[in-house]
Amino acid sequence: MCTLKSVYLTVSVFQYGHSDAGGVEHVPPGWNYWVGLEKNSKYYNYTLSINGKAKTHGADYSKDYLTDVLANMSLDFLQVKSSFQPFFMMVSTPAPHSPWTAAPQYQGSFNTTKAPRDPNFNVHGKDKHWLIRQAKTPMSNASVQFLDDAFRKRWRTLLSVDDLVEKIVKRLEVRGELDNTYIFFTSDNGYHMGQFSLPLDKRQLYEFDIRVPLMVRGPNIKPNQTSQMLVANVDLGPTILDIAGYNVNKTQMDGMSFLPVMEGKMNSSSWRTDILVEYEGEGSNVSDPACPLLGPGVSECFPDCVCEDSYNNTYACVRTVAPSANLQYCEFDDNQVFVEVYNVTADPYQLTNIAASIGQDFLEKMNHRVMMLQSCSGQSCRTPGVYDPRYTFDPRHMFPGVDR
Repeated sequence: MCTLKSVYLTVSVFQYGHSDAGGVEHVPPGWNYWVGLEKNSKYYNYTLSINGKAKTHGADYSKDYLTDVLANMSLDFLQVKSSFQPFFMMVSTPAPHSPWTAAPQYQGSFNTTKAPRDPNFNVHGKDKHWLIRQAKTPMSNASVQFLDDAFRKRWRTLLSVDDLVEKIVKRLEVRGELDNTYIFFTSDNGYHMGQFSLPLDKRQLYEFDIRVPLMVRGPNIKPNQTSQMLVANVDLGPTILDIAGYNVNKTQMDGMSFLPVMEGKMNSSSWRTDILVEYEGEGSNVSDPACPLLGPGVSECFPDCVCEDSYNNTYACVRTVAPSANLQYCEFDDNQVFVEVYNVTADPYQLTNIAASIGQDFLEKMNHRVMMLQSCSGQSCRTPGVYDPRYTFDPRHMFPGVDR
C-alpha cells in the first residue's frame, strides 16, 4: 500500500466554516494541505481556510478571482510536491455555480448562445409528480430570457476552469509526470435549464439532473474509448484507493473500483446493472408569501410561483443500464406514493411516464430493489441488479418499444 501525500483546494461544502462545526480553523483529517472556502460559492470577497488559518480576499481580479487563485495554488503544490511521492490533489472550483461571475476577459463570450432546446424544453410534464405539474407552460418570455442569460454566464465562468485544467496538465507534462498520473474530471450534479418548464435548478430525478461528466486519463487507459458500464460517485473513493494499491475488498465502502473497467479488464456481465438515486426534498411548514396558493412546504420559488423544491420532493430511484434494458424507476415519499418509470432507450428525454402501463409484477420487483439498495452496506450494495443477464424474463413484455 502506498502512503499518499494529499492536498485539497476547493470551494468546499455549503456550511464549511460554521462556528458550530469548528469554524475555518477546522481541517478534516487526512489532508496534508487544506484550502477550504468559507460557506457557499463566491468568486470575489471571500475567506479561505489555509490549513486552518483564515485568509480574506477582496475584489481585485489579478489577486482574488477564486478560480485563478485555485489554479495558482495547484501549480505551487505541483512545483514542491516532488519531495513526496505519490500524491493526491483534489481541486474543486466555484464555477459554474451562481453568482456566475466571469473573469473580465471572458465577459463578452457566448453572446448569442442559448440554453439547449431539447424536446423536453418548456413542455408540460402532465404525467409527472405534482412539483413538475405545477410549472407554468409555456414559460414567460422573461423566464426564458433569464435562463438563457444564466446559461451564457455559466459557460463564461467555465472558460477559467478550462484555463485551470490546461495549466495543471501542462505543468505535469513539463515535469515529466503526465503519463504517470491519473486525472479525473467530473462534477457534483447535473442542472436543468427550462426542461419541463422548470427555470433552473438540480433537484429532480431526470437525466439532466443526475448525469454528470466523468473523464479519466492515466496509465494503462487507452485513449478515445467510452464505457457504457454504470459508474456512480460512490465508486470514486474505491477507485482511488485501488490505484494507491489498497485492497478495496477489505473496506466497507458501498462503491466499486472501476479501475478494471478503465483498463479493459472487466467483463460487463460481472459489473453492476443498477444504482440508487435518492434525494430528500427541502421545504418548511411555512408558506412562501409570494405563492400562498401552493401551500406550505415549497422552496426555491421563482417570481411566477414555479417552485423547484418541496418537502415531499423526496424520492428514491433505481437507474438501470444493462444489455436488456435502459430504464429508470422512481417512487416518491408522498401521500400518493407516486411512481415514475421511463424507458430511456425509447424515450431519452423522459417525456412519457409508463408506470401505469406496465405490470404490477415489475413494480413490485423494483420496489424491492429500491428497499434493498437503500438498506445495503458494503459488499451487499454490489450485488447484480434485477437486470443481470442471468435473469430470463423478456423486457419486451413490460416496456413498450424495447428491443433486445
